[in-house]
Amino acid sequence: MPVDRLPEPDADARAASAALCSRIACELESRGNWISFARYMALALHAPGLGYYASGSAKFGAAGDFVTAPELGSLFARTLARQVAGLLAPGDAVLEFGAGSGALASALRDALGALGAVPEYLILEPSAELSARQRQRLGKGPRWIDALPERFRGVVIANEVLDAMPVHALAWTPQGILERGVCLNAGQLAWCERPATGEVLAAAQTLPVASAERYESEINLAARAWLRTLAERLERGVVLVVDYGFPAREYYHPQRSMGTLMCHYRHRAHGDPFFLPGLQDITTHVDFSALAQAAADGGLDVLGYANQARFLVNCGITDLLAEVDATDVGRYAPLAAQAQMLLSPAEMGELFKVIALGRGIGEPLLGFTSGDRTHTL
Repeated sequence: MPVDRLPEPDADARAASAALCSRIACELESRGNWISFARYMALALHAPGLGYYASGSAKFGAAGDFVTAPELGSLFARTLARQVAGLLAPGDAVLEFGAGSGALASALRDALGALGAVPEYLILEPSAELSARQRQRLGKGPRWIDALPERFRGVVIANEVLDAMPVHALAWTPQGILERGVCLNAGQLAWCERPATGEVLAAAQTLPVASAERYESEINLAARAWLRTLAERLERGVVLVVDYGFPAREYYHPQRSMGTLMCHYRHRAHGDPFFLPGLQDITTHVDFSALAQAAADGGLDVLGYANQARFLVNCGITDLLAEVDATDVGRYAPLAAQAQMLLSPAEMGELFKVIALGRGIGEPLLGFTSGDRTHTL
């Protein structure tokens, strides 16, 4: 959608965005009028008090900018609980990264309890503002932590977390690989390019990009580092990542020559990351092949990879639907609507994927008993 058709923010929101732009401009001035897009994305999303996830505006659900699976209702969490409960050993914990509004934690803890599993529930939330909202919603049940434990046993859950990690933007051209950064041009934030170097260049050179013309995409080095740290500290258990994305061969397909960068503002999607910084979400799809490689480098096993629809069906989402009498429209219709969103290929069913990475797990995972696509990674 063209940005000139997007809803206008109120005066306070526009002032907050202007303050963030000034903060970014100061950093650009101190760095020769160029920062990587990863740095810009970090500021736009996480600058204290001003970044999208650090401000007080609504983000999730109908009143915000986008809807995640847990915001639809409890069906996603109740289905996920069937997989999580089967992975927990005595003394294990559940650790949720980036718990958002707290909707998943609330429903998942209840669902695990109904299955007889009552693990300690940990939340690692980088946003102080979201952490405060989660504490208000969830009370004293979970335990919030500021950093990953040195040693962890149990299940780690990252639902729509990696897509918002800062990425490096690149352009493959006949003249070489360029890193697409951010500068001020006539007082406006704009793309500025220079030759890629160092770790960014090395990572770009390993990707399956084959195009004689200009080709733009992204590399999420932060997600790889995040997973390597998890691999170092996971003694036994599973990391479950749920997000939208592709394996590398699809992510860097010749037809996807403009990358996957997308912005979300009041339930409208568009491609301008410089529109009202701090008031919109900025995301990219997840390269699941890169996650699998980072896991392998850290000594973790890939325990399964499937689209969200297949994972949820394997975990028994249809059984949960069948527990409600379809003639009881008041109860059944909302659940059916949730299932439609979660399973339909036109909604979340195909675009969203689930990957399980772990250590010390001997049995096959419930969510991947059929439709496992690990061979595509």
